[in-house]
Amino acid sequence: MGRFTGRVALVSGAASGIGAAVADRLSEDGATVVCADITDVAGGIRCDVTDAASCATAVAHAVDAFGRLDILANVAGVGGAAAICDVDPDEWRRVIEVNLTGTFLMAQAVLPYLLEDGGNIVNIASTAAHAGQPWAVAYSATKGGVLAMTRELAVEYAEQGLRCNSVSPGAIDTPITLSFSLPDGANPKLLRRVTPLGPFGRPEGIAAAIAFIASDEATHMNGADLRMDGATLS
Repeated sequence: MGRFTGRVALVSGAASGIGAAVADRLSEDGATVVCADITDVAGGIRCDVTDAASCATAVAHAVDAFGRLDILANVAGVGGAAAICDVDPDEWRRVIEVNLTGTFLMAQAVLPYLLEDGGNIVNIASTAAHAGQPWAVAYSATKGGVLAMTRELAVEYAEQGLRCNSVSPGAIDTPITLSFSLPDGANPKLLRRVTPLGPFGRPEGIAAAIAFIASDEATHMNGADLRMDGATLS
């Protein structure tokens, strides 16, 4: 018997990186996992988190198939790197829509079901929400918003048994991190703001933390953020 036996989890951004690791970990711990991503994922459902109808469809699919929903791992996100003066407004809107609006729309879609059985939401924030991260104005703004949204949801629904927490990864070995490149003329010394003292973290480590937060072992953890950054901000 795993700690999530009999429970159903929905994971956004499940096609790769942290999302894929979370889906695997929750499944290993006994959960029935519904994988959702804008990219096709085996055994999952296509979901565009920037579209309210798409989010509602993914949630309805999970509930119709398995009769309940207990956990939302809100992982879907995008990155990018550019100096503020070079950020295209369309790119700004894209990052805001995926990282912030997408987190909101998924949470909004699952709330009626999670409130039935005291479920919980785990959002992905970032160390960019805690300290200045160069060349990431849109990303940093969205992750600060995710952190604030997490706390708001926790307070608003605590009396109804819902828990909402977040994890703030630092540099993790994922496609988003590996696609990062310095803008032309950027001072590489500023990378000290975002580079861990040791090796990059692994998605499996973030997944393990999310599994703990979503479990009954963390029943008194609500409105909290767990920073996992290899001492980058210490």
